[in-house]
Amino acid sequence: MVLNNYLPILSIKALFLLLCLVNLNGCSFFITSATDDLDHNLTKVILNHNDPETVSEAIPAYLLMLEALIEKSPESEALLASTSSLYSSYATLIPEDQERLQHLTSKALHYGFRSACVHRDDFCQINKLKFDAFEEIIQTVELKDIPALYTAGSAWASWIQANNDNWDAVAQLPQVKAIMKRIIALDETYKNGNAHIYLGILETYLPPAMGGDTDAGKFHFEKALALSEQKNLLIKVIYAKKYARLIFDRELHDTLLNEVVNTDPVQPELTLINTIAQRQAKILLKTADDYF
Repeated sequence: MVLNNYLPILSIKALFLLLCLVNLNGCSFFITSATDDLDHNLTKVILNHNDPETVSEAIPAYLLMLEALIEKSPESEALLASTSSLYSSYATLIPEDQERLQHLTSKALHYGFRSACVHRDDFCQINKLKFDAFEEIIQTVELKDIPALYTAGSAWASWIQANNDNWDAVAQLPQVKAIMKRIIALDETYKNGNAHIYLGILETYLPPAMGGDTDAGKFHFEKALALSEQKNLLIKVIYAKKYARLIFDRELHDTLLNEVVNTDPVQPELTLINTIAQRQAKILLKTADDYF
């Protein structure tokens, strides 16, 4: 796999998918007590690896193993959630292939919703509800429900973006926004503030003239940076792409991206995502003159 062919320019779809790599933190790839150590170590190896190509070649075998385990334990919330997160994460590591991205994110969404349904009965078929009924359920979410809701919400966001030429899919973005807002209301520190990143992207999805809210987007990106102690370099890449470019702030754009390029990517459980972020930062810097 040649990553130079991957995401020649960072798309909104790619931004949502890249976030899923961070979601691996804390996933349980295997359920039995006999494999607890392997679970923990495998998660750390993936997130601490500095070669995305190696990881992308290794993941499919584990996905097949996970699905085989689901056949034996179809009601395992942890196993379903792990499979959802890993499918979304794997989608970040393949070349831009619309059909394949749609397939992988559909699998992620399928398992994410199944996991949420196992967690709470009223989460079943939540994606089929009208928005008012949906929001009513979301407002009942408690702290203990956050992991299940976040897994489903992040997979949902990735699936929508993989199908962004389908207006029926795009019309579901308010549901994702409601999920992330509820998570922030309950615990904005969850996953080091990743819900803020999602909201930052959603608020800057459109320019102000078309209903976007750049001030809100900036607020969420800044909060995400603070909550992650600026260790997650992906946030600065997204901030530059979705906010600085949108308002044509070249100084902020280049400052953020140069900080990414010049920062050591090695951080506990962030090395892989930081390595990808650095590659993307270099691409955005090279295209800056054409954009601005």
